[in-house]
Amino acid sequence: MEPDVTAPSQTGSRQGPAEDAVLVLESRGDPQQFAELYDRYAPDIHRYVARRLGDWLADDVTAETFLVAFRRRYRFDPARGSVRPWLYGIASNLIAGHRRSEVMQYRVLARTAVDPVVVDYHDSTDSRVAAAAVTRQLADALAHLSRGDRDVLLLIAWESLSYDEVAQALGIPIGTVRSRLNRARKKARKALGGFDPTTACEEFTRG
Repeated sequence: MEPDVTAPSQTGSRQGPAEDAVLVLESRGDPQQFAELYDRYAPDIHRYVARRLGDWLADDVTAETFLVAFRRRYRFDPARGSVRPWLYGIASNLIAGHRRSEVMQYRVLARTAVDPVVVDYHDSTDSRVAAAAVTRQLADALAHLSRGDRDVLLLIAWESLSYDEVAQALGIPIGTVRSRLNRARKKARKALGGFDPTTACEEFTRG
C-alpha cells in the first residue's frame, strides 16, 4: 500500500540534501520515510508549478510529482545525493502535459501584469510601474519560448538550479543546457529591450 505522502512526517530529525539519498533508500523498506522528502521539498515544487500553471493546477501536479517519485524511488541513484533536481525533472515533465494552460497563464499575465501567485512589494509608484512593464514583457517572452528552452531558463532563474542540476533534472547534457539557456536569454532579452532576462525572472518571482 502506498503511503499518504501529503501527511506530516514523523521523522523530522534529519535536514539537508545530503540525507536525501538515505531517506530514499530507507523508504524502500519503510515507505513512510518518503513523507519527509515531501515535507522538505513540496513547498518549493508547489511554488514552481504555480508560477507556471497557476494555483488551480499546482496542488494536483505537486501531488502527482511526489506520487511518481515514490513509485520510481527504486530507480533513484543514491550517488546523486539531493533529490531536488530529480523532483524538478518529474514536475517539468508533468507541466509539459499542461502546455496550453501554461501559455495561457503567461498571456493573461502579459495583459494584466497581475500575478495571482506573487505579491510584489515596491517602495514607489515608479518602481511598481516599471515592474509591471517588465512582468508583461517577460510573460509574453516566456509564452513564445519552446518547452525545452523555457524549462532550462526557469529552473535556473526561478529555482537557482546549477547547470549540472538542470542537466540531471531534464536528462540532457550540460552543453545542451548552456545552448538552450543562451537561446532563451537572447529571445527574452530582445523582448525586454536588452534587459537581462535572468534578472527579469528574479523580479518576476520576488514577493
